[in-house]
Amino acid sequence: MRSHKDLIVYQRSLLYVKSIYDLSHDFPEVEKFGLTSQIRRAAVSVPSNIAEGAARRSAKEFLQFLYIALGSLSEIETQIEIAKLLGYTIVIDSALEENVQIRRMLLKLIENIKNKI
Repeated sequence: MRSHKDLIVYQRSLLYVKSIYDLSHDFPEVEKFGLTSQIRRAAVSVPSNIAEGAARRSAKEFLQFLYIALGSLSEIETQIEIAKLLGYTIVIDSALEENVQIRRMLLKLIENIKNKI
């Protein structure tokens, strides 16, 4: 198998981390250890789990980490919606669209791996 760095979904998820950091940069200081920290950790979790899963010995283990990455994407989606609800940001469409695109890529990767098992 190629390196996780060769996976487009990994590359896109790295760029998504930057987008989430940019989006959360202007959250209120009171959220530094709350929503800001939580959304950033979830964003970092996506490429981290793809990388860790790719380093595992079996396809089943890889799948487990890809599902964790999917869960992190759901967390990010929810946290973006909370940030909008609280009035911390109004620019969410591009972040949510990128979330959907990465989710689709992960699901396709999961499907491909399952078909090989």
